[in-house]
Amino acid sequence: MKTKRCSLMMAICFVAALPFCAMASGHGSPSPKKVGILLVAFGSSEASAQVSFSNIEKKVKATFPDIPVRWAYTSHIIREKLTKEGKVLNSPATALARMQDEKFTHVAVQSLHTIDGEEYHDLNRTVASFRSMGGFQKIMLGYPLLSTQADFERVATAIFQVIPKTRKASDAVLLMGHGTPHPANAFYAAMMFQLQLQDPNVFVGTVEGYPEIDVILDMLVKKNIKKTYLMPFMSVAGDHAKNDMAGKEADSWKSVLEKAGITCETVLKGTAEYDAFVDIWVDHLKVCLNHFK
Repeated sequence: MKTKRCSLMMAICFVAALPFCAMASGHGSPSPKKVGILLVAFGSSEASAQVSFSNIEKKVKATFPDIPVRWAYTSHIIREKLTKEGKVLNSPATALARMQDEKFTHVAVQSLHTIDGEEYHDLNRTVASFRSMGGFQKIMLGYPLLSTQADFERVATAIFQVIPKTRKASDAVLLMGHGTPHPANAFYAAMMFQLQLQDPNVFVGTVEGYPEIDVILDMLVKKNIKKTYLMPFMSVAGDHAKNDMAGKEADSWKSVLEKAGITCETVLKGTAEYDAFVDIWVDHLKVCLNHFK
């Protein structure tokens, strides 16, 4: 008799728990549609670099005026440094969790990275986690700047638009990319190939990848280049641009080239300061948002 009573009680408890389980698994009434945008950059602690992020946000809000915009930085080091300065920037995971709390149902996460490297793949995993948890009705991740052949061609066009007009055909232009141990580092050499199809005196090197400055220097010497314009191939003209590219230290690109007898002129503007580059990111974001219609 005891066994029967226990079985009956267990059955009653199970039935009583069913409504709660249904609500917890998200099978209740769907929430009203609320679309949001999360812009995700590597980040920068340089105050002067914020002009790039401001330009992106301005362009995004002008293109999608009715959609709220949130921000996240993928770099833990930069987030930590900014926190000590009293400026709080969320990680992508924290930003998405907060957007859940704000009842967003559809979120377009737009990468503001240059290539499909480590940072982008980490972001992709974060987005995939939120997708699998079912926290949003739909969540999409937009491509970084360089993703398709069309992107390479558009970026090449944008680069030629922003090269200083004072540059002569015999002068070289050297773009500094960040570089990564990820296989996507090959995008930098591919970008240089795309540029050199139009102008053999335009080069792309990296700070933390390949081609390194020594490789580029050999190429410049062989071509008997006497003057080079140095420009960052990063969304912001932050620490790398100011110090590794244009700094006074002996190992900066400017110092290395000048030691070899090559005059340098530096341009301290990140790609995101130019609308021609920002438009590419915005178009990738449009693709994401079109999935929500």
